[in-house]
Amino acid sequence: MRFLSLLCLGIVLWTLIEYAAHRFLFHLKLNSERGKQFIFLIHGNHHADPADHLRNMMPLIVTLPLAAIIWSGLWLAFGPAGTAAFTGFGIGYVMYDLTHYATHQYSGSSTLFQRLKQHHLRHHYVAPEANYAITAIFWDTVFRTRAPRRRR
Repeated sequence: MRFLSLLCLGIVLWTLIEYAAHRFLFHLKLNSERGKQFIFLIHGNHHADPADHLRNMMPLIVTLPLAAIIWSGLWLAFGPAGTAAFTGFGIGYVMYDLTHYATHQYSGSSTLFQRLKQHHLRHHYVAPEANYAITAIFWDTVFRTRAPRRRR
């Protein structure tokens, strides 16, 4: 039961990290040229060409070191059981990466997929200051960053 609880905690933790990183780091407004280049490198290039399939997923050179840091932190917080939380975190990350890639590269017909896709593409093409969540879009409602829907 503890494994399952920590696994779920890891997934929820991922969704919060996904939201926070996208809102507060990836869209950080920096003044220095170096700062602007850094933000462009980690996320701005994706906004420059959202349809480019090579810009839709985080490269492993970034992902693996961050994963090691996160696993270490969860190990320190929960001991060996931290691996269960990290597994949930990893599941959340993979769900995010696949969902994010798919929202840019596939049409999909399911209602859920269409909702996720519409939510994310509004971030790119209508309101870049809103709709930061990709996989758990309810966070945009919780934190009041959901872009208003178009009137029908």
